[in-house]
Amino acid sequence: MKVSVILGHPYEGSFNAAIAKTVVEALRENGHQVMFHDLYQENFNPVIPQDELVSDQTKDSLVALHQQEIREADGIIIVHPNWWGQPPAILKGWVDRVLRENIAYTFPEGDNGGGLPIGLLKAKAGLVFNTSNTPEKREVEIFGDPLNRLWKDCIFDFCGVSVFDRIMFRVVADSSCTDREEWLNQARSMVSHYFP
Repeated sequence: MKVSVILGHPYEGSFNAAIAKTVVEALRENGHQVMFHDLYQENFNPVIPQDELVSDQTKDSLVALHQQEIREADGIIIVHPNWWGQPPAILKGWVDRVLRENIAYTFPEGDNGGGLPIGLLKAKAGLVFNTSNTPEKREVEIFGDPLNRLWKDCIFDFCGVSVFDRIMFRVVADSSCTDREEWLNQARSMVSHYFP
């Protein structure tokens, strides 16, 4: 299977980078073809140009590559920190520019975009790995876990990926080496469960 892995964190030595590395290793060990992209290292431009917005056509070769790969992906794995209950801006821009109409979704003929979308992605599963410094009780009771709603309902389900799972590793700022090793093992297990 072809699996797309997208990392959205600016620090090469971050725990997010360690998660992405573990995910890629697990996929390769299981015999999958990995299409890995570190958005910051690639200098992915998250700002959608006016002409691209209105035409659904990109002149950016990196965006075009991401679009092609996401169409071909049998699975999608996203790794990013929780910043203000959202992904970093670079990853939001990736969603804006890559998961475009007629690539990730469409609408029935005659529908101007106000109806129910038809997901076009062929990915069998979408996984998201997040890190946070917000305790789980506060995240759920005060904020309602916006990242789960965003990725599960507003992105993956919208684009036709109905199998979804996500794990939030927390509290990273107070974590020990043992905590992080355990979290990386959890990431590896989750990947192997969905992509054996």
